[in-house]
Amino acid sequence: MASRFLPPLPEQRIIVGFGGTCLDYLAVVANFPKPDDKCRSRSMKMQGGGDAANTLTCTSRLGLNPRLISKIADDMPGSSILRELEADGVDTSALVVAKEGVTPFSYVIVDQKTNTRTCIFTPGHPPLQPDDLSPSNLEDAMRGASVVYFDGRLTYTAAFVAREAARRNIPILLDAERKREGLDDILFLARYAVCAAKFPQAWTEAPTMGSALVSMLLRLPKLKFVIVTLGAMGCIMLERIDTERPPTEEVDVDSLLRSLEQRKDSTVTTPICITSEAINMRAEGIGTVKGKLFLGTAEKIPPAELVDTTGAGDAFIGAVLYGLCAEMPPEKMLPFAAKVAASCCRALGARTGLPHRTDPCLAPFLQDGGIHNTTKYASNISG
Repeated sequence: MASRFLPPLPEQRIIVGFGGTCLDYLAVVANFPKPDDKCRSRSMKMQGGGDAANTLTCTSRLGLNPRLISKIADDMPGSSILRELEADGVDTSALVVAKEGVTPFSYVIVDQKTNTRTCIFTPGHPPLQPDDLSPSNLEDAMRGASVVYFDGRLTYTAAFVAREAARRNIPILLDAERKREGLDDILFLARYAVCAAKFPQAWTEAPTMGSALVSMLLRLPKLKFVIVTLGAMGCIMLERIDTERPPTEEVDVDSLLRSLEQRKDSTVTTPICITSEAINMRAEGIGTVKGKLFLGTAEKIPPAELVDTTGAGDAFIGAVLYGLCAEMPPEKMLPFAAKVAASCCRALGARTGLPHRTDPCLAPFLQDGGIHNTTKYASNISG
């Protein structure tokens, strides 16, 4: 019944994703084994994985039209990956299949005692190279795309594809998990960045999270916003604001971040967004940026419902991509992404729990009267 009341899909909904795909072998254990120990798995699952493939699967279930640029081999795991992606509506016409080689795979150990997961990744070969992508195939993949997303891997070939996207003026979103050789070549072309918790300070060498975010926007002039994901602690977003009437007030960015954190309500279990006014944010010894700071909370998942965090970050980014296509303001996009990520955590594997557009848990975000109705998700605070 919920689907009868869904708003129209975004007009611009073609997403291109570049990066990893693999086959995951997941095993759930009571607790992680000690060295030279043995243990029994409580459950087992074989499922497609890889950051880019997971993220695009999420966008497809939400109603977008994703195309994947990646590489597998003509073997059993590769065939399984291909079938699963196509069943989920991911366009695999740009997926390179090596006649000889090995498809990437991962062993994922899910520890029920600590609610953590450990991944052991085996790269495939041969790796994806620019020569694998003909000009005509790349042109077809890029045609009509609203955003090109990169998962931060295979950076040499990713930079080649990113330059092609930039040449066509297609916005780029980069998932920056950690510093990698060649990652800067993509980062300097990106309009949007979603980072792991340690990346901003590692990349900028700034002393605090707030100053690192300011430094990123100052050093990356094309960047519209940067989001830092913090797991169960939620996320932080700094958005650059270009206005004809720039804000006159200036505040220390770390003080502003602390003031947002003080507005958190520990009794609220659903995701919300706490936001500042547009303001000049100063980072000592680094500079000042005009923007808005957002603090997004994560959903508080009851322990009995928390199954596996594998792929939660990929689900979050998939929802952000949907939010960009739907022109969701950050006050709505961040809680929406947190809700999608929480759904992922309620099932084993990166894709089992990914919600479809018609899932009742998404109804509050997709049935509330459009992109401008954000008051139920946001709490505003001035500097």
